[in-house]
Amino acid sequence: MDLQMLALDLDFLSVLRNLAQHPLVQKYRNALRALSGTPHDFAEAYGALCAEIYQNGDQGQVLLRSLHCDTNALTDTIDHPSANVILAVSHDVRTLNDLLSVSGSELLDTAKSIFGQALPSISVLPTFASGSALPCTDGDGLRAYYQDKGFGFFADATFYAADKEKIVPVVHPDPVRLTDLKGYAHQKAQILTNTRAFLAGRAANNILLYGDKGTGKSSTVKAVVNEYAKEGLKIIELSVTQISMFPVICTYAAHSPYKIIVFLDDLTFEREDENFATLKAFIEGGLTGKPDNLILYATSNRRHLIRERFSDREGDDVHRRDTLETVTSLSDRFGLEITFSVPERDEYLMIVDQLAEDCGIEMEAEQLHLLAERFALRRNGRSPRTARQFIQMQLAQEMA
Repeated sequence: MDLQMLALDLDFLSVLRNLAQHPLVQKYRNALRALSGTPHDFAEAYGALCAEIYQNGDQGQVLLRSLHCDTNALTDTIDHPSANVILAVSHDVRTLNDLLSVSGSELLDTAKSIFGQALPSISVLPTFASGSALPCTDGDGLRAYYQDKGFGFFADATFYAADKEKIVPVVHPDPVRLTDLKGYAHQKAQILTNTRAFLAGRAANNILLYGDKGTGKSSTVKAVVNEYAKEGLKIIELSVTQISMFPVICTYAAHSPYKIIVFLDDLTFEREDENFATLKAFIEGGLTGKPDNLILYATSNRRHLIRERFSDREGDDVHRRDTLETVTSLSDRFGLEITFSVPERDEYLMIVDQLAEDCGIEMEAEQLHLLAERFALRRNGRSPRTARQFIQMQLAQEMA
């Protein structure tokens, strides 16, 4: 392979030109170009390339991740790309695969033939293996890959969060699964039915999960996302103070092939403020509609989401009616409201039994139930959270 010609081919990247700015590609290019420079130029560029590869691992996987997350002329016209776009992508893919096939030994051999005695230490320089090839060889292949795997910003992860003014992947997302959550079968079935409709492109509702603390509202949402992550379901968690980021999220979502849940956990307002009004407009009634691939799931300990005081109900009938309409105006915009109440004694003990079985705790049911009830009395009452804490305590005592 003519490595100096490969450097020129990299300059011709067009549809996949974003990858030309990738640190790995830049360091490859610098090393290839340095073959036309001085021995010092090559030594500097080659050392930087080795450091990049040693730090990040297989070159092919590194580039594939960036290719997967890219947006370009092909992704913008994924259903009907022009012949010119397909032709250009074919050139770009072939160039990147040629680049990945270059090993450290091949670079050093070429440098030795060019610089000869001017680079006496070349025989002891570090080397690296060629990278794995991309899972496509031409434009049609990359198009098929995008159609199957997706593309763009949300291709990088399943769980996202807001960091100041940016949306970033969650490094260590909650791995909770539906099988980990006991009880509340009816509530989970409602959420699953709605989520499946959303994934299928059918009509689906924004959901408000409200009820007592510790009943598994947030965990259920995260478990549903884990259940359907392989089908392209994504989630972005926002706090109340980050509601102003909705326009940014809508922009990202509008150009994404994925289905996205915006998750507002523990949603409560002290009063009808700017965030309250923004959220109402986002759900329904705003001038800018949200994309069809975006839906809102929220949890709250309050049915009406806004903290209501007895003083708010004082005054004449008109005042009380206006206050009540304000309090309910947001929660009424959620098409589906699902209640998570504190479990009764039998349901609580059923949750304890199932968790104990999962964890391999062998104890007479009567004794287990007695201890679980005592634990609930000392804690904050019966709830799935209390049941999990009780089981964790039993496991700790067994290991002591």
